[in-house]
Amino acid sequence: MANVKSLDKKVLKLLEEKKYKEIKDIFSSMNPVDIAAFLQNFSDKNTLLLFRILPKGLAAEAFVEMDYDQQEMLIGSFSDTELHEVIEELYIDDMVDIVEEMPANVVKRILENSDSNTRQLINEILKYPTDSAGSIMTTEFITLNAGMTVGDAIKRIREKGLDSETIETCYVTDNVRHLIGVVTIRTIILSDENARIEDVMSRNVISVGTTEDQETVANLFAKYGLTVLPVVDNENRIVGIVTVDDAIDVLQRETTEDIEKMAAITPTDKPYLKKNAIEIWKSRIPWLLILMISATFTGMIISRFEDALKAYVILTAYIPMLMDTGGNSGSQASVTVIRSLSLNELGFGDILRVAWKEFCVAFMCSMTLALVYFLKLMLFDGTGINVAMVICITLIFTVFVAKLVGCILPMTAKKIGFDPAVMASPFITTIVDAISLLIYFNIARFVLHI
Repeated sequence: MANVKSLDKKVLKLLEEKKYKEIKDIFSSMNPVDIAAFLQNFSDKNTLLLFRILPKGLAAEAFVEMDYDQQEMLIGSFSDTELHEVIEELYIDDMVDIVEEMPANVVKRILENSDSNTRQLINEILKYPTDSAGSIMTTEFITLNAGMTVGDAIKRIREKGLDSETIETCYVTDNVRHLIGVVTIRTIILSDENARIEDVMSRNVISVGTTEDQETVANLFAKYGLTVLPVVDNENRIVGIVTVDDAIDVLQRETTEDIEKMAAITPTDKPYLKKNAIEIWKSRIPWLLILMISATFTGMIISRFEDALKAYVILTAYIPMLMDTGGNSGSQASVTVIRSLSLNELGFGDILRVAWKEFCVAFMCSMTLALVYFLKLMLFDGTGINVAMVICITLIFTVFVAKLVGCILPMTAKKIGFDPAVMASPFITTIVDAISLLIYFNIARFVLHI
């Protein structure tokens, strides 16, 4: 932090002294991601001035890494010439990301300063469903013809490489762009110049359709250790590629979304510090209201068994423990299953295997908890053996129910089209609380004859 602050002061001093070349030298040694973060420390006026000092290519790379508020500010301050220069340096997928997030007036200005080919490509990608492979792909990649030689392929890579997002992996097509193979730059460089591409390429190509869910696409990168993935249309013609940096962005967004849903928060794309208190309130209050209303069922159950509680007031003292243990047990099962579902490690067809495994886990956990708590009740609390039996038997049944509900509910939710993350801790805890109280009071009524 100290180094950043000292660099801030140094750059500001250089700005005041108009030593722009020295500032340019400082930025030239920095990563675009770090430059974007560094520029957040300055006023809008100084940010614009510093951005104009950056070399054109580095400026475009840093622009992509900025948050949308900062991008909007810069676009509003750019002249048409400056905006056109930045747009020229951006890859299509980055352009699409910016267009999707900007207000209509800013989008209009971006498109007005783009060439016709860029506008056409942006519009094509925007037509794909949200969260699909087509919506996150880029159309700037290198294709090779199966019949060309390695020497011809090297010439083509040199010609097209500057305008492509990656050259490490090239895709091989026939004369009508059907995807038939893949070849790496390493293979090309190490092969004889007269060898044909079809002889050195691999025909085992992993690809996805344009409408494939982006989370599935991102998981393929992790599964197969990919850095790039081709996107094909219904006729297996290559239309774009998804790169690993886009896949990482998708995984981060999806993981954040799942965490927020599991905490009963409506997901948003804004970082926490960019949201005001009203926006945070709007994302949280609907779920709190729903859960508060659903929690009234536990109050109704307690009211129904009021006579039992009057006869054995001591039973009241153990309600929080039983409800908390049930909620914690259900959360353990649900979080494990939800994560496995998101990684495609589980499907609905595995529900019986999962239920049986959780049943076995519930048996061991419940017996351990019941034994420990029985000793605590008898040795420290001094409750009678009948009351101790009621509490411990309830504890056993509660853990069983919680584990089974925690694993079955998310899998069922996904099967019928709901997001499993919604069925996480808050909902499962509410359900288990109600069930554990019913079990508790019915066992008490049976054992204690009340």
